Order: sequence, then C-alpha cells, then structure tokens
Amino acid sequence: MTSIQAARLIDISAVRTHHSLSDIKEMVDIARRYRFINVHTLPCWTKTVSEMLKDDPDIRVGAPVGFPGGGHKTKVKMLEAEQLIEDGVQEMDIVMNVGRFKNHEFSYVLDELKQIIALAPESVLVKVIIELNCLDDSEIAAACNIVIDSGADFLKTGTGWVPGDANIDRIARIKELTRGKVKVKAAGGIRTREEFDKLLSLGVERFGINLMSALSIVESFNQE
Repeated sequence: MTSIQAARLIDISAVRTHHSLSDIKEMVDIARRYRFINVHTLPCWTKTVSEMLKDDPDIRVGAPVGFPGGGHKTKVKMLEAEQLIEDGVQEMDIVMNVGRFKNHEFSYVLDELKQIIALAPESVLVKVIIELNCLDDSEIAAACNIVIDSGADFLKTGTGWVPGDANIDRIARIKELTRGKVKVKAAGGIRTREEFDKLLSLGVERFGINLMSALSIVESFNQE
C-alpha cells in the first residue's frame, strides 16, 4: 500500500468546539496535499468547505448530524440533514440516539434513522455512529442490526468524543455480525500504524483518525 492509497481510506476532521476557519483551511490544504478521501467539519462550515473543494471532486465533504450526543429530536436532526444537503455535503455521519437505544427503544432509533436517511440523494453517503464506547458487549448485535436495517452505507464505531481505545477486538466482532451487509468505518482511539494495519486486515473500509495521527500513519507508507 502507498501513502495515497492509505489516505484514500481515511477521513480527517476538525469538529472540536474551538476549530475556526483557519483550522478548516489548514485541514483542506492537508487533504489536498495527501489526498485524504474526506474532510469532516461541523455543519456551520459545510457550505464553506464545499466551495473550497469544488475543484477537487475526489475529496469529499463530510459533516455530522445530531453531533456529538445523538439526543436531538428527530425533527431537528432531519432539519440539520436537509440543510447539510443544501450546503453541499457528500457524506453525512448520523449519531444514533444512544440513550433511546440503551433504553431498548429500538423501533424509535430505527425509525429516526430511516427518516433521516430517506432525505439523502444517492450521491450522498450516509454513516450511522453507534458510539461503541457507550455500549456493552451484549448491545453490539442489536446496534449492528439497526444500522443494517436503516439502509445506511456505513456503520461508524464512534464520534471520537467518548474516551476509549481503538476497540480492535470489538470491531472484529462488528465485522463478524455485519457480514458485509454494511461497510464499517472505525473511528476513535486509532493512533498508530499497527492499529491501522490490524483494522485493515479485519476488512474495515474507512477510518476516522485525528489529523496528527492520520499524517503519521500515511507518512509511514511508501510515498508515490
């Protein structure tokens, strides 16, 4: 694998409270230089990023829905998704309502996801964040089934806002449970080339990695 091939598997993001326009511009410049597949920002920056990347069609514009807690009312999440689509988003990462899920309100969680996903045109990829570090092992199968049934393109393991490690063993379980019915984006706690390689060997199709760790991992591969 080359550095560019690795970068084409990694979403980079600037989604912290303090990230300003200068941070967004720096991230876009880095994405162009290394050819990262996706740049992810908070929704207020989506239109700006879409404009910045209009001449770089192979770098996708990403943004979250219901971030970071997932506890927004369904109508609010839908309104946010509609605005993101209008602003040029190409990949939406929806935070599942984890609290309702843990209350075993599975029908509520699934119905909400279906309503949001139905808004997305075919050109927009949709990922559902299950926030793995908030779930116990007995809850993982139900979360996987909900994401599969929602029609999402990806199951994403976390927002990166909840502390935890790379969850390699638990992601291996997710890959077993999903059986190729939905792609998996591993996100949160991935810091090293070793972790990246292990997750890649499990069949993980996309990665969400903080910018400094992403650069370190990509630069560890042969440059083209």
